[in-house]
Amino acid sequence: MPEIPAIYPHKLFIDMSLKINPRITHAARAVFALGDARAYAAWREEKLADYPRTAQQLIVEINDPNHVNDAEYQEIIRICAKTNMAIYACRNGAAMDKATLRRFGERFGLRRMDGNLCADDDGISSLRVMTGGRQQEYIPYTDKPLNWHTDGYYNATDQRIRAFIIHCAASAASGGGNALLDGEIAYIQLRDANPEHVAALLQADALTIPPNIEAGVEIRPEQSGPVFSLDPQGLGLHIRYTIRKRHIEWRQDALTRAAVNSLETLLNGPAASPYIFSHRLEPGQGIICNNVLHNRAGFTDDPHAGVRRLMYRARYYDRIACGPWLEGTAAQPHMKASSSVSAP
Repeated sequence: MPEIPAIYPHKLFIDMSLKINPRITHAARAVFALGDARAYAAWREEKLADYPRTAQQLIVEINDPNHVNDAEYQEIIRICAKTNMAIYACRNGAAMDKATLRRFGERFGLRRMDGNLCADDDGISSLRVMTGGRQQEYIPYTDKPLNWHTDGYYNATDQRIRAFIIHCAASAASGGGNALLDGEIAYIQLRDANPEHVAALLQADALTIPPNIEAGVEIRPEQSGPVFSLDPQGLGLHIRYTIRKRHIEWRQDALTRAAVNSLETLLNGPAASPYIFSHRLEPGQGIICNNVLHNRAGFTDDPHAGVRRLMYRARYYDRIACGPWLEGTAAQPHMKASSSVSAP
């Protein structure tokens, strides 16, 4: 394993994060700054201990999405604290319209919603196949496969998408399943293989998204930023990524190119992460997560039978308050040193 110097170019980004939120713990800084192998090893051991291996282990049944009870809430928080995601399933066909989805998110501290370009007037997106208007130009509103990404990777730094909920109102006739990977697991696997790849993806200009221009008018400026960063809210690691090839500019140096290739192999290659969860949402089910890496398979609707896929998606500037990184939280990990850590 390459020897890691104490300071990398991304240190300035971490220092800026601390100025925004001085409550970020020493533990978080030590784990993600690449200079403290003991702190990283202790966090890694705790993160991987009893880590779920199937999507079934992420599912929590809820009786009434309008009134999530304490036991259901605690179970979702417990799973999210380990994996940054959970799958909820409404019992007995309980309906979740968009107003209910909003209340459901608020139960988990998700309040600041991102009113993105194609969202409905209430800020929640209705994802279905569109045959007209602006939405048809974007893959989420088609039946095509949607490759690996995190939501809002093109957003400005002060509008990071830290969490999202996607709820299945109606499933497709076939296809449309998701694959999901906790960004902290991706970080671990990349760092274990080559810490310099993580350092490259921590650079403040690692990934640049060119401006979005429609009919000669710039509707979103160019956005640059890292793939991995310490979240300024103090609640963990933030991931910003897309595997797409068009309209993407990676930092042009050999180490960044190697890091990007390693991450792509982790997601799609022959050595793809064994921690990737696969699940097809059924009506009444949904994913609540801290913006984990995810994709979507292509799907087929059956309009003649009235079968059309419909998902409600809410994006948030908040994270689910389930992480271990704030001072005084019960979930804060014990950063004990360990010389025996299981490999993923």
